[in-house]
Amino acid sequence: MTTADLHTLTGAYALHALPEDERREFERHLGDCEACTQEVRELSATAARLGLAVAESPPRELRARVLAEITTVRQEAPSHGRQGRTGSGGRTGRWSAFALAACIAAAAAFGGVAVWQNQEAQDARQEANQATQRSEQLAQVLSAPDAKTSSGELTGGARGTVVVSQQENRAVFLASGMERPPSGKVYQLWFNDEGTMRPAGLMDPSASDDAVLLDGPVDRATGMGITVEPTGGSAEPTSDPVALMDFPAA
Repeated sequence: MTTADLHTLTGAYALHALPEDERREFERHLGDCEACTQEVRELSATAARLGLAVAESPPRELRARVLAEITTVRQEAPSHGRQGRTGSGGRTGRWSAFALAACIAAAAAFGGVAVWQNQEAQDARQEANQATQRSEQLAQVLSAPDAKTSSGELTGGARGTVVVSQQENRAVFLASGMERPPSGKVYQLWFNDEGTMRPAGLMDPSASDDAVLLDGPVDRATGMGITVEPTGGSAEPTSDPVALMDFPAA
């Protein structure tokens, strides 16, 4: 993919609509293109505002209001084989017990569906906001004026690049050609705080190329490491490091 092609992907990237390989290639491009970085920030913010603008939750008092109104409708007395009398409109003035029970059940079901839909919408908005925030933070590190990079060969012929910004106090790890970890395992990243390893997030176990914003601030860390850990990660390394990389000098 040419540089000219990459410039056209800002909208798709902001909406998380790029295939995995194109997303990773575009994120590497962001480190060298301030114009694309700024455009992604603006499009991501706009997409988030539009998503919130069209979301509408049902009123909390709706279920209670429906149930309260049902209780004001009198139940029809047993007919004993006679037809109920009608008003001027020709329709019965009372609801049957069956209709009343059905209405209550429908109101209860509606209330349950409304709660479920509201929760689903909240979860989706939260996930979208988190994804947008991480994309923006990753772009901020890659485009920071003081960003410095350090690259090296990893196990199995893979290659890794770490980008550090002291101004942002964050770091990004870019990997290419990573072998997939064993089943039930994941690559875990660590900050190297003068020999003490601090958890810094997990890599996507299904991706050979990845761009990861390390969890937490850089602070006094002088480098990073990668280990193979059980799915979900570990509080401290449980295996020998797959790679150790020094951060670029400030």
